Parts: sequence; C-alpha cells; structure tokens
Amino acid sequence: MQKLLSYPLSVLFYLVFGIFLLIFHPIQWVCFNLFGYQAHKKSVDILNGWLVRSLWALGTTVKFEGVEKLPSGVPLIIVANHQSMYDIPPIIWFMRKFHPKFVSKKELGKGIPSVSYNLRHGGSVLIDRKDPKQAIPVIGGLGKYIEKNNRSAVIFPEGTRSKTGEPKRFSENGLKILCKYAPSAWIVPVSINNSWKIVRFGQFPLGIGNRLTFTVQEPFAIKGVPFEEVMARTENAVIQGIKN
Repeated sequence: MQKLLSYPLSVLFYLVFGIFLLIFHPIQWVCFNLFGYQAHKKSVDILNGWLVRSLWALGTTVKFEGVEKLPSGVPLIIVANHQSMYDIPPIIWFMRKFHPKFVSKKELGKGIPSVSYNLRHGGSVLIDRKDPKQAIPVIGGLGKYIEKNNRSAVIFPEGTRSKTGEPKRFSENGLKILCKYAPSAWIVPVSINNSWKIVRFGQFPLGIGNRLTFTVQEPFAIKGVPFEEVMARTENAVIQGIKN
C-alpha cells in the first residue's frame, strides 16, 4: 500500500523540486553576476531551504541536531556518511552560517539547473574520480580557501553513496589533503540517518514517510593531532551515530 501511494507522491515531489531548481537558476545568475558572492550565497541558502521543505510532499521530515556545537571564526571540515543526494540540501540550509562548500564529482557540474551553477560558481570544487592526480590540487585549493576565509568544506569520504545505510570504508585521501591545507581547521563529524530510504526503490517511485536525521558529533581541532588519529577519531564519531 505504501509503495502504491508513493507513485503519485513521487510525481508531486519531483514537480515541486524541479520547479524550485528552475526558478532559482536565473535568480542565482542575477545574484552572482550583478551583486556578487553574498547575494548569490543568500539565493542558494533560500533555494535549499525550499528543497528541504519539498520533502514534505513525500511525508518526509528532516531533523538537524547539534549545530550549536560548531565553533565560529575558524575553518571547518564537515565529514559525513553519504546515503543519497538528499543529504545535501539540509547541510546547506542548516549549516548556512558556515558557508559549506562541497567536494563533488565533475559530472554534477553541468546539466542540472541551479545545482550545477552553484557548484561551478559558489566555491565548491569538482573532481574527476577517475583521475586522482587532478583531484589533489583541486581539493588542496579548497583547503586553502576555507583556511583563508574561515568557511567550511564538506566531504563524504565513503566516495559513493550507501544504498542500505550501512557505512562504507572511509577513504583518507581527500580529508588528508584538506587537513594539510587548512591546518587551523576543526573537524565536524556528521552522522546521517534514513536518507537512503528515500531511494530504496530507485529514483522512482521514491520512499515515503521517512524521518531524516543529521547529528553533529563533537567537533575537534586538528592542530597538533597526527592525521592517523584525526582519521580514526572522525570515522568512529560518524559511524557511532548511524542507526540501521
């Protein structure tokens, strides 16, 4: 019965979600080209606020806990498990104060209204996952950017999304580069739950009636901490908050 109901609700969701992406694409262009970074960021924040609300069409709610733990005035490296594309709008919206920028695959940099434009112009970086050598200076550049501007980088060390909610092994490469080029950063582990249930049947129909939770674990400064310890502490913090 639930899957039967998910068909019309999925159509409604995609319609609402797509309309927001189409409306905000030209708004982003105007904000970025006429008014600069801050105006563009504001438009992206508002867009993602509406994208989070569009999940209501699926009977899905989002709870984001622990943002009050985050330190101000320092660069942040936000490290999270990855369950679906629906992980991203809540991070942008609820952590908007910290200017989150993403390490994303290059394929997302074109063809998606609003999303591709923001990835290309909003401070995020695009990497070719088939070319590790290309990724090193790109991620390093993001590290320098957050170090200079006291902003935040978001990285999903699993590399690909978990289709069952079970966390995959964390890769250290991207996080290691960010730590190298943002030595005054704090690590912010984030545990994501139930996002995978939205796409449990694939892209259509979508799962309905889910409760997505994002939990910020205890942040910590990386200065003076060996990377092996940073990696282990981060992975353990993220995983201990995942409930299946």
